[in-house]
Amino acid sequence: MFGVKTLRTVGPAVCRRGASVLWKPTRTQSRTQSAAAGQRVDIGGIYPPIATPFTQKEDVDYQKLDENLQKYAKIPFKGLVVQGSNGEYPYLAEEERVEVVRRVRLALPTDKLVMAGSGCESTKATVVMTERMAGAGADLVLVVTPCFYKGMMDSRALVHHFTQVADSSPVPVVLYSVPANTGLDLPVDAVVRLAQHPNILGLKDSGGDITRIALIVHKTKPQDFQVLAGSAGFLMAAYSVGCVGGVCALANVLGREVCELEQLCVSGRWEEATALQQRLIEPNTAVTRKFGVPALKQAMEWFGYHGGTCRSPLQPLSEAESQQLRLDFSTNGWL
Repeated sequence: MFGVKTLRTVGPAVCRRGASVLWKPTRTQSRTQSAAAGQRVDIGGIYPPIATPFTQKEDVDYQKLDENLQKYAKIPFKGLVVQGSNGEYPYLAEEERVEVVRRVRLALPTDKLVMAGSGCESTKATVVMTERMAGAGADLVLVVTPCFYKGMMDSRALVHHFTQVADSSPVPVVLYSVPANTGLDLPVDAVVRLAQHPNILGLKDSGGDITRIALIVHKTKPQDFQVLAGSAGFLMAAYSVGCVGGVCALANVLGREVCELEQLCVSGRWEEATALQQRLIEPNTAVTRKFGVPALKQAMEWFGYHGGTCRSPLQPLSEAESQQLRLDFSTNGWL
């Protein structure tokens, strides 16, 4: 499951359709690009977007992080997403973001991919952060849509942004659309254009609109573009329309179960997949859009991982919220 699968090869200089410049790989190449002479890496599989443990003083707790990583290494994940939304990346300083990625890459077995969140609000800052994440050992970068000026983030602006990042990135790029946090979807027409860039491998779509996801899969099929579901709540539906995997917050807690759902879908055992998917919907909703990162960290503690506190201004769950969270897991047979 963890081997590199060739999807298409990329030559030393490839002209992007609809663009006026050539894309050229830089001298600094990740193993995902260089190990197989430019072969395109298969990103299919399950990734937990890992949480960042903090001490009571809200410093990054690297010891607790390492203990979580030791447990995750034993689960058949394709890799980990580091410094995504569930890693509280907006609340970390630049040096902290890079150091967490460096520590994860050192601790994780080499057969598992590290996909590092490198998105910033400006294109220039994202280019710099992407280079730093690659230098810290990231195999791929996950780049979220800039959103502070979301009213002006139309297809033209976003295509320009992601193209500039991908042109300069020493590692492959995965686009990241998370409208619940950014307030905007990465437009389908922009995704279709960006899929033609040889250094953009795929998209993590967290919006949950299966018709949109199916359309993106359909329209980008000639580019071997790979789409990842952004949540365990619609993972089976995503597989049914051609997605290749998922970046699932719930996998931080029920990692083996989410991987089991993946295998049921891949092997076409849809009746069993349906039963498991249904039991995952409520707990997944609880640790995502209902209660968010504080709930994810609380659930991690119940299941033997280190979640710990969030960094302020995020607040812990109230007693009533914690009770509801436990109910969402227990009524589905997980606690």
